[in-house]
Amino acid sequence: MGADATTLHIAVHALASSLQPQVAAIFFVSAACTVALALLLASLRLRPPWWCACPVCEAYVTASWAREFDNLCDWYAHLLRRAPGRTVHVHVLGNVLTANPATVDHMLRCRFDNYPKGAPFSAILADFLGRGIFNVDGDGWLFQRKLAAAELASPAIRAFAANVVASELRCRLIPLLRSASSYGSERLLDLQDVFRRFAFDCICKISFGLDPGCLELSLPISAFADAFDTASMLSARRATVPMHVVWKLKRLLNIGEERELRDAIRLVDALAAEVIRQRRKLGSAASGDDLLSRFMGSINDDKYLRDIVVSFMLAGRDTVASGLTAFFLLLSDHPEVAAAIRDEVFRVAGGRDPTAASFEFDKLKDMHYVHAVLYESMRLFPPVQFDSKFAAGDDTLPDGTLVAKGTRVTYHAYAMGRMESLWGPDCAVFRPERWLSGGRFVPESPYRYPVFQGGVRVCIGKDLAIMEMKAVIVAVVLSFDVEAVDRSSRRPKFAPGLTATFAGGVPVRVRRRAHCAPS
Repeated sequence: MGADATTLHIAVHALASSLQPQVAAIFFVSAACTVALALLLASLRLRPPWWCACPVCEAYVTASWAREFDNLCDWYAHLLRRAPGRTVHVHVLGNVLTANPATVDHMLRCRFDNYPKGAPFSAILADFLGRGIFNVDGDGWLFQRKLAAAELASPAIRAFAANVVASELRCRLIPLLRSASSYGSERLLDLQDVFRRFAFDCICKISFGLDPGCLELSLPISAFADAFDTASMLSARRATVPMHVVWKLKRLLNIGEERELRDAIRLVDALAAEVIRQRRKLGSAASGDDLLSRFMGSINDDKYLRDIVVSFMLAGRDTVASGLTAFFLLLSDHPEVAAAIRDEVFRVAGGRDPTAASFEFDKLKDMHYVHAVLYESMRLFPPVQFDSKFAAGDDTLPDGTLVAKGTRVTYHAYAMGRMESLWGPDCAVFRPERWLSGGRFVPESPYRYPVFQGGVRVCIGKDLAIMEMKAVIVAVVLSFDVEAVDRSSRRPKFAPGLTATFAGGVPVRVRRRAHCAPS
């Protein structure tokens, strides 16, 4: 009997030992669920977003807006057009949206100190952008901005950037388009993908002094580019969740989209680390004209450098690629504008071979019509559709809207480009001439046209981006006809992301123009 008891005791002990990990896991999951429930209930007590009964919040929560609109940005534009002060409050997001130039001026200039990026915004993008210039305020933002602005304004950097863009056009983009056109009319290119690769090569050379082909990565560069796109998309989705505790809980448990985001950021980190490693490896052997070299002279923290690298990739690749893709999508619907661009290039070339003149970058500033077409394209399709700040203190907007401390305030550049009150009854029409007076380009107020922001935070890379895009436009339009296939600028479909991205890409057919064909 004693032996049986001993055996039973041993068996029970063994069973308990074997079940210990499972029991611990059950307790952990139960505790996590309890904490999550407590946080959820606390959030609901503080601000009950799901209980808002207004039509705007109901349409957002139920996604009923999608019955009438293809894109959330089009629904917002519809709401803002109808709002008396061009301002709408989406309570479930704690977000005030505006398309009022006076409010944009108020946020970006008059009350700049009261509208920083804010801690909530920084938390949303912290895993992806870290302490990069687009995700910080105060001294961190000022340091990066001052250093980058000083370098981008220098004649050496401008000349270096022009040479990089010219080389990429001659050696990569134009040969790629010639190759596509030589295969006959059936071969399609995804123009969005082409411009992303072109812009990525340019930003790597200009900002980091590196050709992407030199990077020693464990996977093809396309895998890292895809990871970058995924990280941008999933980071942007965090901002659309009414209660941030939801994505934070998913991140804690490493499940769903948060797990996918973590995997994507791991690849982004590897890409940034390799860029820094290669730049150090080159050392003084390289020209040192790139921006990363300047930052490395002042920063020893590799994590900080990683955040700067990722921010420059986002600015230099995604925004330029988005602007160029939308431009050629619009041009496909308006061949008469392409003809007018060619006429201006021939005129500016002064009778010389315009194909050669297209690479003389000092001539680009004389192409006012090209400039007008580019600005008109970005009016309708801004690369960054909206920008948000968080109120540091209570405020009253110029239209009388009360803003409580901590409220997210968003100016919507995409909606502003579609406001009849700002651009007239033809606001939906692609008409570059609206930017010209006496044949010369005339800019609008940055608070009416906030594509490059305005005030203290105005985009420091604006001139570089415009130069790059104009160079591409002139070179491509002179040599090719680009026809969008099964896509139109009249009813675009966007994918979620930090910059405007066309869902499914933009398939095009490229035809070489007769005067550029080999003799």
